[in-house]
Amino acid sequence: MAKTAKNSAFSWEGVNRRGQNVKGEMSGQNAAMVKAQLRKQGVNPMKVRKVSQPLFGLGGGAKKKKITPKDVTFFTRQMATMIKAGVPLVQSFDIVADGVDNLSMKELIFSVRDNVAAGNDFASALKMHPEYFDDLTCNLIESGEQAGALEAMLDRVANYKEKTEALKAKIKKGMMYPAITLLVAFVVTAILLIKVVPSFEEVFKSFGADLPAPTQFVIHLSELAQAYWMPVFAMLVIAAVAFSQALKRSQAFKDGFERFTLKLPVFGDLIEKSSVARYARVLSTTFAAGVPLVEALESVAGAVGNVVYRNAVLTIRDEVSSGQQMHFAMRTTGVFPNMVVQMTSIGEESGALDQMLDKAASYYEDEVDDAVDNMTALMEPFIMSFLGVVIGGLIVAMYLPIFQMGQNV
Repeated sequence: MAKTAKNSAFSWEGVNRRGQNVKGEMSGQNAAMVKAQLRKQGVNPMKVRKVSQPLFGLGGGAKKKKITPKDVTFFTRQMATMIKAGVPLVQSFDIVADGVDNLSMKELIFSVRDNVAAGNDFASALKMHPEYFDDLTCNLIESGEQAGALEAMLDRVANYKEKTEALKAKIKKGMMYPAITLLVAFVVTAILLIKVVPSFEEVFKSFGADLPAPTQFVIHLSELAQAYWMPVFAMLVIAAVAFSQALKRSQAFKDGFERFTLKLPVFGDLIEKSSVARYARVLSTTFAAGVPLVEALESVAGAVGNVVYRNAVLTIRDEVSSGQQMHFAMRTTGVFPNMVVQMTSIGEESGALDQMLDKAASYYEDEVDDAVDNMTALMEPFIMSFLGVVIGGLIVAMYLPIFQMGQNV
């Protein structure tokens, strides 16, 4: 398989359609490709030469980092702002890239720009990078280009991405606090058992008296920890890696895990609300953009984030395509709250389905926010009690012999 040629930096000088001398910098596979791109932009190239320095500040303070959804969301919002301000599309890429600190993101933006400058439409250029731009984003932008409303569609995509990322951030916030706290508790307990308790054990041997039962239990636990901590740690690492790989490679395992998460206390309710919020938000965005309902439901199925809701959306799609009303199809799946079903019914009858779904999405996004706050409030006393019992219990067990010796004296 032939390797794709890498783009290089070229400086150029030429004459535009008004007869004015212009110059600049551009990336391309070779000088001939750069000249062709310039001609398509209405510039007659006079000089094109390869340069060693990076384009548009690609070097300097920029660092090459992994491209995150936050980077893509920022790019979408900035492009929407540029197009709304009347800046030409190709020039908008350069302006947005100039404000990006992530070198990898700069290269992605320039790659999209070069494809657009070469004659491709915006959506086609984005589809060349499916790992960063999902089908929903590409389809919405394609609809905007075809309808001559790219400005409005970019703004809609930017709003959708910002609200989606905000929803993800809320869920991560709720999951992160208990996870980090329990991890710290595990590490502290391991240090106590492996390093601290053996020091006390040497002191207790000099007492020449029977140790209390809690102290004996902790000492035995410490001996087990000292003997097997490396195999246990290795098993935990292997289990974590195997779990993450199974989620990536086995769709059946991933589906089973997603079904299991819905049954978890507290967390299951949070996941249900976030899935409903995503369903309403994506469907509202796509339907308002003029995407046919059946096609919109296909996009929604890939965005809800849980297999139970994905299968439900696909069922709704099949029933809607056969002539069934959407609110009735939603009710028969049994996974959507009655309020969402009722709002969908009102939206269908009034011809304002996108507006009603938008209100439902906003409501459930607020519900997720409240659920995260409530979960954090509930978890705090539980975690503090757990830490007090485990770590406090270890410390008390170690000091019991000293207290007993003081009473005997």
